[in-house]
Amino acid sequence: MAKVIILGSGAAPGVPSLSYGFGNCDPENPKNYRLRTGTYVELSGVKFLIDTSPDLRLQLINNNIRDLDAVFYTHSHADHLHGIDDLREINRITGKAIDTYASKNNMEIIKIRFPYLIAENDSDVNPVFRAALRPNVINYNESFFIKDLKVTPIKLIGHNVESTGFIFNDGELVFIADFREIAKEDLGYILRKPELMVMPLTTPRGTRFHAGLDDLLVYNEQIEPKRMVINHMAVESDYQEVLSQCPSGVEPAYDGMVIEW
Repeated sequence: MAKVIILGSGAAPGVPSLSYGFGNCDPENPKNYRLRTGTYVELSGVKFLIDTSPDLRLQLINNNIRDLDAVFYTHSHADHLHGIDDLREINRITGKAIDTYASKNNMEIIKIRFPYLIAENDSDVNPVFRAALRPNVINYNESFFIKDLKVTPIKLIGHNVESTGFIFNDGELVFIADFREIAKEDLGYILRKPELMVMPLTTPRGTRFHAGLDDLLVYNEQIEPKRMVINHMAVESDYQEVLSQCPSGVEPAYDGMVIEW
């Protein structure tokens, strides 16, 4: 059994946002209340997070997540990274450092912003005072294993900072972070029909640095996952309106959404 929990389905400001409130989102629909983006996965015997949003404390509590084998980072924007200190609570429960994985550039940024979090071995764990994270630098297009989980990182194109996507188990799970394009050669690492593909939207029409809904649906047709879930939605993206434009097998995410296969 594999499980994915959408811990937060919102973009950087969340929904409602301080500046625009609910924007185009219907406040009567509870699926339009969104914490910042974050994802929990259980796959091939590995429990892991993809990104640590500023809302991580609530996300871990709301979903009773108390143990992790790893954390994968897609990029260095605050809405994907700056809840990192809340991992200390996992350290307190387990008494162990947590393996974290990021590209060379993104790992350097993590070390610069949060130098006190880095633990090279378990003797560095002192969760009373700080989180303890064991850094692992990943290389694009080079697969590696964590237990029985195969991970292939790909470099996404067009975001305003370096952004990483992850292909797990040759495509069983495909996770795409903020992007404008995916290189055709990188799609070649998807060797099977995905059980689930998670893709970011932000705004339906897209922006200079983010793909729009039409772009996501083109990739859905090309990759043909069994199920595609759209997350990272800002106040421009009403749940029901996005859903109404999705074909069968594609749907917007919401906070606390659980997908199993």
